[in-house]
Amino acid sequence: MPPSHPLRLDPIAEAHRQWTAHGWDEVADGMAAVTSLVRAQQIVMARVDEALRPSGLTFSRYELLMLLNFSKSGALPMAVASARLQVHPTSVTNTVDRLEAAELVRRVPHPSDRRATLIEITDTGRELAATTTEQLNARVFANPGLPPARLRLLLDLLAEFRAGAGDFDSGESPTHWA
Repeated sequence: MPPSHPLRLDPIAEAHRQWTAHGWDEVADGMAAVTSLVRAQQIVMARVDEALRPSGLTFSRYELLMLLNFSKSGALPMAVASARLQVHPTSVTNTVDRLEAAELVRRVPHPSDRRATLIEITDTGRELAATTTEQLNARVFANPGLPPARLRLLLDLLAEFRAGAGDFDSGESPTHWA
């Protein structure tokens, strides 16, 4: 969350100036970019956490509920959920444990693979996902902090960054922010 009283100067710009003054000009832009991304993530997550607080969900639990909600059958194998959420299987297991304890999902046997377990969203999970999405849409997603054209530019830049980091194959999955 931004401070209640904005700072008089941008501390990241000041750090950039200091890095340059100390002879690290060739990496000052990179330091400022990384620091800016981390700070932007903190600001966004504070807004998301505030919107999620009434639901009792964390963002990772919300993401899993929505992934299941969007799936055709309302269920996915744990390994597929892990891959789509881009998190370690242990993280999905912990998230499922919490959601299952709250009766928002349940584990069910895979119909054709005895080694696999499906995660299935419950009706209560669907209801909470819907009301929570309304809150996030109204309080965070409808106004992420940039006008539409600048937001699409940011999306393009971040997709380029993620593709370059090997996050996805940009040749196989073109990005369109229409």
